[in-house]
Amino acid sequence: MDAQMWSNMFYLGLPILEKMLRPVIVYVFLIVGLRLAGKRELAQLNPFDLVVLLTLSNTVQNAIIGNDNSVTGGIIGAATLLTINYLVVRFVYGHKDIEKLIEGDEDLLIANGQVKLDRLEKEVITLAELEAAAHRQGFASLDEVERAILEPGGTIAFISRKPEPEVTRHQELVERLDQITRELAELRAAVKQSTPA
Repeated sequence: MDAQMWSNMFYLGLPILEKMLRPVIVYVFLIVGLRLAGKRELAQLNPFDLVVLLTLSNTVQNAIIGNDNSVTGGIIGAATLLTINYLVVRFVYGHKDIEKLIEGDEDLLIANGQVKLDRLEKEVITLAELEAAAHRQGFASLDEVERAILEPGGTIAFISRKPEPEVTRHQELVERLDQITRELAELRAAVKQSTPA
């Protein structure tokens, strides 16, 4: 094996402290940036959002690794990212106020069956995107939705409308009348068949 190859693979081109600080700084920047970008960046992706997220990782790559392409540098950078993420998640888990600050609040997109267009505009979600999300969760239209909540993680939860008691009672009566009508028709047909002509 060539000694130069081993040297290129494992020789650090940057000091270890810098190698550890770069991923931490980029991590903090991305957490803040994604929080400011809004909830839709996290889950409700359109093609433009997807392109931004894919190119974002490539854009910050050089900031994380610097002039160092060594395996050792990559392992140190990855280990630093995993460690900082583990520590942040553990810390935030025990501090609900900080979790709320980082993740944000849920947002009501549909209330009492009425679409809140101002909330859609604030979250940059089109009516078509909201309808598509409802379809993915089994709703034929937004008319079937009582409430829709954009959760801090970016997913949309839909709660279906419950029919009003008088509507339910009306449907039950109509079904019962239909059943009685069918039974009467069967009885008439049976009587006609049993009566001699």
